[in-house]
Amino acid sequence: MTADTPTTELHDYKDTLFLPATDFPMRAGLPQREPGWLERWQRIGVYQRLREKPARTPFVLHDGPPYANGNLHIGHALNKLLKDFVVRSQQMMGRDSRYVPGWDCHGLPIEWKIEEQYRAKGKNKDDVPVNELRAECRKFAEHWVGIQRGEFKRLGVTGDWENPYLTMDFHAEAVIADEFMKFVMNGALYRGSKPVMWSPVEKTALAEAEVEYHDHQSPTVWVKFPVTGNIKSGSILGNPDLYQNASVVIWTTTPWTIPSNRGIAFSSKIEYGLYEVTDAPADNWLVLGERLVLADKLASSTFQAARVEGYKRIRDVDPEGLLTLHPLAEIDQFWSYSVPMLEGDFVTDDVGTGFVHMAPSHGQDDYELFVKTGRVDQMTHNILEDSSFARHVPFFAGLQVFDAKGKEGKANAAVIDKLVEAGALAARGRLKHSYPHSWRSKAPVIYRNTPQWFVAIDKPLADGLGTYGDTIRQRALTSIDRLVEWTPQTGRNRLHSMIEARPDWVLSRQRAWGVPLTCFVKRLPEGRVEILRDPAVNARIKAAFEAEGADAWFEDGAATRFLGNDHDPAEWEKVTDILDVWFDSGSTHAFALRDRPDGIWPANLYLEGTDQHRGWFHSSMLQACGTMGRAPYEGVLTHGFTLDENGLKMSKSVGNTVAPENVIKQYGADILRLWVAQSDYTADLRIGPEILKGTADSYRRLRNTLRFLLGSLHGFDEAERVSPAEMPELERWVLHRLAELDVAVRAGYQKYDFQHVFQQLFQFCTVDLSAFYFDIRKDALYCDAATSPRRRAARTVLDLLFHRLTTWLAPMLAFTMEEVWLDRFPSEDGSVHLQDFPETPTTWLDADLAAKWQRIRATRRVVTGALEVERREKRIGASLEAAPVVHVADEALRTELASVPFEEICITSALTLTGAGAPAEAYRLEEAPGIAVAPGAPGGEKCARCWRILPDVGAHAHTHAAVCDRCDTALA
Repeated sequence: MTADTPTTELHDYKDTLFLPATDFPMRAGLPQREPGWLERWQRIGVYQRLREKPARTPFVLHDGPPYANGNLHIGHALNKLLKDFVVRSQQMMGRDSRYVPGWDCHGLPIEWKIEEQYRAKGKNKDDVPVNELRAECRKFAEHWVGIQRGEFKRLGVTGDWENPYLTMDFHAEAVIADEFMKFVMNGALYRGSKPVMWSPVEKTALAEAEVEYHDHQSPTVWVKFPVTGNIKSGSILGNPDLYQNASVVIWTTTPWTIPSNRGIAFSSKIEYGLYEVTDAPADNWLVLGERLVLADKLASSTFQAARVEGYKRIRDVDPEGLLTLHPLAEIDQFWSYSVPMLEGDFVTDDVGTGFVHMAPSHGQDDYELFVKTGRVDQMTHNILEDSSFARHVPFFAGLQVFDAKGKEGKANAAVIDKLVEAGALAARGRLKHSYPHSWRSKAPVIYRNTPQWFVAIDKPLADGLGTYGDTIRQRALTSIDRLVEWTPQTGRNRLHSMIEARPDWVLSRQRAWGVPLTCFVKRLPEGRVEILRDPAVNARIKAAFEAEGADAWFEDGAATRFLGNDHDPAEWEKVTDILDVWFDSGSTHAFALRDRPDGIWPANLYLEGTDQHRGWFHSSMLQACGTMGRAPYEGVLTHGFTLDENGLKMSKSVGNTVAPENVIKQYGADILRLWVAQSDYTADLRIGPEILKGTADSYRRLRNTLRFLLGSLHGFDEAERVSPAEMPELERWVLHRLAELDVAVRAGYQKYDFQHVFQQLFQFCTVDLSAFYFDIRKDALYCDAATSPRRRAARTVLDLLFHRLTTWLAPMLAFTMEEVWLDRFPSEDGSVHLQDFPETPTTWLDADLAAKWQRIRATRRVVTGALEVERREKRIGASLEAAPVVHVADEALRTELASVPFEEICITSALTLTGAGAPAEAYRLEEAPGIAVAPGAPGGEKCARCWRILPDVGAHAHTHAAVCDRCDTALA
């Protein structure tokens, strides 16, 4: 019996067939039906009931908190669905899989939005009482938490949605402050003045994790530093005439930093020379006879940029010991100081001049070199928080590097003009290059020397937590190598290299919305500070935050309240900076895992995008290593970013974004879930209209398989069940495949390889089942007698298939598998998500049987191909009109084929196996040598019930004259 049997031709026997019977609709209608399943899960308390299952090992995936400031994008959906796959699959494999969603609620983006609202009303943020501003920020965050929670739940994500963690909850703020105060007490916290990433637009320091890189066009300048002497001899290398009119030339893309220059870096690995200009245009900045010290590899490009038409090399130069003069020294005594040559291992001769100008207040390499050489006292404080030059800087006071909107200010141009006036410019240009921007305002940032609070990551901590090292860096690197499992493994390398090379952690932000740096300082001579370390003060702060939140820090009289009677508020200054928001999210392990009854510490898994190696994975590692002595996670899984279907980055301005809300409205959340399941999340993922159409088609095919299962199992009860030993080979082969799949599915879910799990299940459903097993067994299911051993065996296998497929697919297709489950097992409080994966006996595995059926299926493909030719040539209609002759050269294979009802497997009315040579025109397949199929017609009449053409049709005139013997028995 074939799938396309027209029911209109079943005549009077249609009602005698066991045709599939189910109300399960072919059309899913997911957008309309899914909300009902969500309401049901909440009503029957699925998540809470799972927590009540006894004797289970906990598994906790700790949710990296999304930011509460807007609707979800497709990247959010990808992340939360992957987490849901993990949580659901771990639960169904026997764990107590707990998931507490959380939100990041503090920080600049929210404060920025409130500032925008103030500006629209003509209000100045600085005129608003700080706790009034904080209340507005809290209200804004609460609004978006509510919206995002609804959007995440609509995706079908399971979790404790009624009790999430929020970084702005009073308990969370108290714990964040307490975690910070542990750094106060263990000596890791210090106040330092060093260059940090600074946003002129937002007027705050930024961490590396808050910076992204975009193309930016910068002015470039080649600047001359006149050679004045040698620190060893006092003269110019003992030869005053040789270096007369000579300059060391630097190249920079930040002309505004030249007024803050305090040195020039060179490399002993680079060969340098003294060059003389021999030919140049009359109006040129470099003139005839002028001498320049340059890296040999870069001399040509430098002279080309300077429009020099002729030059010669005079001699080798060793820059070590050279003394130069600041290029602006001649126009104002502010710069009348010598500029030393310093060796730096970061200097290369790839671009520029082979020399790097050093402004230690505006560059990390610059600062570290000055620390190394004992010159920290030469730091400058020339740039203010809005990136303007301070009043004490001649010529440039008030000029900005970037204006309030992040556009280029007047500082660069003014500095270049002054260099031209001083005769210090050799050449200029413009360069498009990758430049740091704030990932919130999208405006360019600068390096700026400013007093900030830091956590020292190389300072030994006296905290008794030294099992994995005495410093934060040691503990982090040891954790990465020994304590954490990385998926994929490349994540280990990325975070390891970042931790290995990172500077101290800048904790302070000059903002208002967040948890403050809860400490007090006493100012000492020479700009130093003493930090108050008093457990009693810390305890009062934590208790107040538990009861009132972090707003307590900003109330009038807070300093007196927290200092108590032991410390004079006149001597101690309350710090008002706000903690880096990454410290908030990095501390979530403390209040969302350690302090919650449904949490365990460390977490089994952290799962986020690859950008979180520099973000949440990174800050959580540093924070926990400082307060707990090790990483707060045992596993880290990372996924790629989402792109449009052409592989381009999504952008609202381009119009190629895909909103989860729109996908759900058109297709339903399960199609979005299936897109994730089908994708390789370790790389960047593409999504778009055509990809979603393909995903929906895969879903339709899978749904049809499940619908056939439901229809064919109608009325099945335990009395029908037969043991594997009583089953035909075909059924035992299906059981073997189920046992194989059980191992593969569990291993795949354990490795978080959802794509592999889905591909194997989809291939099994569409190829092994729909195109093979179901196709063959439809005849027995529809036409055999109810008590037929073959039909009972098939229905037993269908039942075993049902229980495994629905549960195996449930973590990925949460809505559809619930619908399938309840269609068969209707219940007021039942759910597929309350089930575990069924135990599958290993005794079902039969490698010899599987190998035999692989050969049988290969032979069947040749027969199927031959029948398709016959059908195409219109010599037959259905395959039951055929009785092919199958020529099989291999005797062993012939014996195997003869041991099974091969005509049944090929869905023909009859079939002849022979070892005789096949006619030349017989059908063959290149991949199946030794097999050929010749057409043939069956003898007999067509059975009016099963449509097979058999010789015994008509032999039952006393009962049913138009049917075969099998159908006559069934009818009786």
